[in-house]
Amino acid sequence: MKERDVQQEQLYFYLPQKEQGVFGEGVQYLPQDSLHKFYIPSLKGKKIWHSTYQGTMYYPRRRNMKVVLTIHDINFMYDHHKPAAKKEKYLKQLQQKIERADHVVAISRYVLDDVRQYINLDNKPATVIYNGCNITGSLANIQPPAQAPQQPFLYTIGTITHKKNFHVLPALLAKNDYMLVISGIVQSEAYKQEIIAEAKKWGVEDRVIFTGSISENDKYWYYQHCTAFVFPSLAEGFGLPVVEAMHFGRPVILSTLTSLPEVGGEVAYYFENFDAASMQEVLANSLAHYDSTPGKGDSIRQRAALFNWEDTARAYLDIYRSLY
Repeated sequence: MKERDVQQEQLYFYLPQKEQGVFGEGVQYLPQDSLHKFYIPSLKGKKIWHSTYQGTMYYPRRRNMKVVLTIHDINFMYDHHKPAAKKEKYLKQLQQKIERADHVVAISRYVLDDVRQYINLDNKPATVIYNGCNITGSLANIQPPAQAPQQPFLYTIGTITHKKNFHVLPALLAKNDYMLVISGIVQSEAYKQEIIAEAKKWGVEDRVIFTGSISENDKYWYYQHCTAFVFPSLAEGFGLPVVEAMHFGRPVILSTLTSLPEVGGEVAYYFENFDAASMQEVLANSLAHYDSTPGKGDSIRQRAALFNWEDTARAYLDIYRSLY
């Protein structure tokens, strides 16, 4: 970075008062107030506003401020439970934000293509910048969680809701002794019961563990010790758990939908469909290939290293500098 850039560039985080200081002492903070949803206060001396989430209600309208808008997904378009009128409302709101933005960022190529399908970018500059991953440094001191399986297990993590598609996973426990550990908050109790019903159907209810929300330590332990990370999600703008799991070099088996092949690349394995017999075959073949391929774990870790916050920050900084 050039010396003049260091002197000219000051980063401010716009956060509620109780969050002030969360990013350390080397940056500045601007207090957020709920009234700012209707009128952003004076930003004199500030040149760029970065909205890091497309659903934000805090968005400058005045044209003397350059705006960068990051879009994580437009999964609401694929929610069969959402009325068409509400989808149109959300699209209109996003269209207005994009029209106001000076540069649009999508967190995957899939998301950018999806936006172009439903939104008029009108030659607006648009860039794909992948998310990074917080897993760095030594992981040697990870302690076993309270619910540590005593036999080989498959692992997945995510909000317990229909789009995660977790109910197809109990079938993977048929004709083996694996356990299934599912971590994440329960957004839909009805859907959790659907998962349990599938486990009962396959006679494996006693081998399915729901951990609920977990600590970073426990999550890392599950990633590190699982036989495989399984992620049959139907809708992901990026899929951070996939990158996290790959950091541990374990086999990851994903759905072929939305952004997941873009993130997993050639080092991941894939469920081509969710037929039980097909998924069981994919699991067996994937584990056999992993075990018989020298250096497979290393190639998976190398793939994970491509998604890091240093590269993400540099890419955003390049955009900021292009706007002033």
